[in-house]
Amino acid sequence: MKFPIVTVAMVSVALVYVFWGQTQESSDPTDPARFANLQANPAKSSDVVDWAITQIPEVCAQAIGQPAGSDAVNDCEKRAQSRTSTCRRAVYDNFPDRVTSEAMFRDVSISMMNCLVPQGGIVRP
Repeated sequence: MKFPIVTVAMVSVALVYVFWGQTQESSDPTDPARFANLQANPAKSSDVVDWAITQIPEVCAQAIGQPAGSDAVNDCEKRAQSRTSTCRRAVYDNFPDRVTSEAMFRDVSISMMNCLVPQGGIVRP
């Protein structure tokens, strides 16, 4: 039987690529100051969605009405994290690729937060 040189080479290249990817710096969460002047410097909708996902703990604490770290808030955060891919797809399908105004930023971020942490039926005085 012949030695599978091509297979070994392809697997080696794949491993090098994965190792290289692991050594790269991970991107930091999006800084909210990035969205200060959207008309001059439009943002990608994916950046706005990523920022909204970083807000899950605060949104859950506000929706539940309990301090961060409580069992109810932790449960809310877990449920929101499990919905991120579904909510991403919904926002990407319903909004343009570029966020060019404060109003559009508000619409994208609120839509994403409402999808992650639905608050239907909550009535507050």
